[in-house]
Amino acid sequence: SSSCCCTIGARKTSLLSSFYFTLKLLCPSSQNFPAFFTMSTIKTSRGKLSFSITAVICAFAFVALLYTERISTLSSSTIFKFKSCAKRDAAKRTKHKKADDRILEDSTLNYAADDRFEFDPNECSVAHGKWLFNHSFKPLYTDRSCPYLDKQVSCVKNGRRDSDYRHWEWQPDDCILPRFDPQIALQKLRGKRLMFVGDSLQRGQWQSFVCLVEFIIPEDQKLMRRGRAHSVFKAKEYNASIEFYWAPYLVESNSDLHIIVDPKQRILKVDSVSKHAKHWEDVDILVFNTYIWWMTGLKIKSLWGSFANGEEGFEELEAPVSYRIALKTWANWVDSTVNPNRTRVFFTTMSPTHQRSADWNHKDGIKCYNETKPVMKKGHWGTGSDKRIMNVVNNVVEKMKLPVTFINITQLSEYRIDGHTSVYTEMGGKLVTDEQKKDPLHFADCIHWCIPGVPDTWNQILFAYLL
Repeated sequence: SSSCCCTIGARKTSLLSSFYFTLKLLCPSSQNFPAFFTMSTIKTSRGKLSFSITAVICAFAFVALLYTERISTLSSSTIFKFKSCAKRDAAKRTKHKKADDRILEDSTLNYAADDRFEFDPNECSVAHGKWLFNHSFKPLYTDRSCPYLDKQVSCVKNGRRDSDYRHWEWQPDDCILPRFDPQIALQKLRGKRLMFVGDSLQRGQWQSFVCLVEFIIPEDQKLMRRGRAHSVFKAKEYNASIEFYWAPYLVESNSDLHIIVDPKQRILKVDSVSKHAKHWEDVDILVFNTYIWWMTGLKIKSLWGSFANGEEGFEELEAPVSYRIALKTWANWVDSTVNPNRTRVFFTTMSPTHQRSADWNHKDGIKCYNETKPVMKKGHWGTGSDKRIMNVVNNVVEKMKLPVTFINITQLSEYRIDGHTSVYTEMGGKLVTDEQKKDPLHFADCIHWCIPGVPDTWNQILFAYLL
């Protein structure tokens, strides 16, 4: 095969082939290589072989190389780690250039030994990696410099004093995630509409994206229009808009605009999305999410047919069952309405909550309150992420006709117990008071995120997909 990547069939001859090429590499001047090494086949030699002293030395060097690289430890598990050679070569060419702007204070990267490749969505899993602290890294904006942030997520404005949570960078294991570049992002959005659709967490991602680009736009070239359901930020010079549409369940419910606080009174019309979806048409980039509103711990009142019947006709379903029906309704709309030649569709995976400090072995802690560092245990998974819901999303999306790209933020956000708004937020439209801050059990918000913060990384991943 002319393919650069190893195949299983090539495994049988790889060591002997490596022997040949290593001899050539180590001893280019030697003319006494065994005649039975050829490019196409490996055959038993006939007759006597004459080795020069140089060739013998090279053979010993190769054996030493085998021992050093511990080739004997290779197993079938490494064979299937497919990375194109082109990507690995690209990484080697660019690693020195990127070393200068990635100075990590606590976990210094050794770029001379870094074989990660440039981000490629087909080869890199952003879900696998680690958070590295970089004190020299500063967000592109603050909650004081960006005028479009809600009080709910403006932690510094609300009194948060520690700032380390703003200096962590996500490093995937297999590739180099590009830094967010507002100029390039706006160029990619020229003449287009980008719309985030979902709940308040998706609204946070929208506000983060707006703040990541708005500061390079002159005042007379930008406009924000906030609405109860549909909000639009316009970059006039680029003829681009970055929008948010409020649809916490994606499907229709009796709690969409006039929010019903008691989840027991909410009813979902799981077979209908048209009331919301008419606002999604003719959008160039759609980013959907729906998760947290389903996680009440109660059965979901799910209705087929008209709301004219009041509460008659609904069925109480387990959350994953109702979620599946609703997501299929959304998927059917996407497949039947969206033009794949014009519109790209993304789905932001669930944003984890951190309500139980025992999940990260802080038994004396109170939810996410006073947490100042991420969880460092690889693969940490808490009770705030429901794998049943993840499986529903995956199963529905993989059967869709139109390709949907996951912005897989769940695992990387699981580590960030330090990134929530905690007591530095507002509840019921009012800032948490100093007296209430003394009662974090009842007033610490461990669902929403400080901005700038973790949602910027979600948008960094989205930006990488748009390049």
